[in-house]
Amino acid sequence: MRHNKTGRRLGRNSSHRAAMMRNMVTSLIEHEKITTTDARAKELRKVAEKMITLGKRGDMHSRRQALQVIRDRKVVGKLFEMVAPRYKDRPGGYTRIIKLGARAGDNAALSLIELVEEEFTAKPSKKAAAPKAAAKAAAVEAPAVEAPAEAAEPAEEAKE
Repeated sequence: MRHNKTGRRLGRNSSHRAAMMRNMVTSLIEHEKITTTDARAKELRKVAEKMITLGKRGDMHSRRQALQVIRDRKVVGKLFEMVAPRYKDRPGGYTRIIKLGARAGDNAALSLIELVEEEFTAKPSKKAAAPKAAAKAAAVEAPAVEAPAEAAEPAEEAKE
């Protein structure tokens, strides 16, 4: 039984799996999107998000920690100077996985994993949204009350 054992084994021993994840996260940061199987993409997402979080911290210790995983100095430089500043206001969710269908040779499920590009906008809290909703409701009701009153005035003039 494998109770409380997280992560997929991907049919490899631990050293091979770690080396594969290093290579894949290096390629993902270098090219900003890669195509791989669904299971690998889901495992890669964990490693890539940790690397981007290190890049957001930006200090020398986090750069050295990133170099333990990403062994290419140019890619780590790109991570810290170009990729991480893009996500300075985003609290997570730096990658997107898009299902592509089945691979022709072995029918394996393929996915595209990429770094998200669009700007992050924080959702308004429920407390902040409630006064706006009340103000909108009041604004909608006010013209509705005035419109019948204006319609009543011409009718009174017609009677006179």
